[in-house]
Amino acid sequence: QVQLVESGGGLVQAGGSLRLSCAASGRTFSGYAMGWFRQAPGKEREFVAAISWRGGTTYYADSAKGRFTISRDNAKNTVYLQMNSLKPEDTAVYYCAAAPGKTATIATMYDFWGQGTQVTVSS
Repeated sequence: QVQLVESGGGLVQAGGSLRLSCAASGRTFSGYAMGWFRQAPGKEREFVAAISWRGGTTYYADSAKGRFTISRDNAKNTVYLQMNSLKPEDTAVYYCAAAPGKTATIATMYDFWGQGTQVTVSS
């Protein structure tokens, strides 16, 4: 089992920045690819970004490219999502997730999920 706890969400004005953190505990963190997903009210959960367990490979949704950066610190068992130039349409609950082995952009490939952190971007 991997337990994941997100933090860093909040209310920010459009154009602002937030850095989300996801702290992992339990099984070996470094063996897992990590991802960030988000879900807005009335919408399905969508992929945002993912990073391989060594950190050398990253994937981004088109909506996140150029604005968001995913990173990880395996020594701290933590993955981050730096979000810049935030837009009102980024408003959602953001979830981190862990997938054994291969980096994935599909939610069903992830075995463990955090409870989410709310990000609200005001216009």
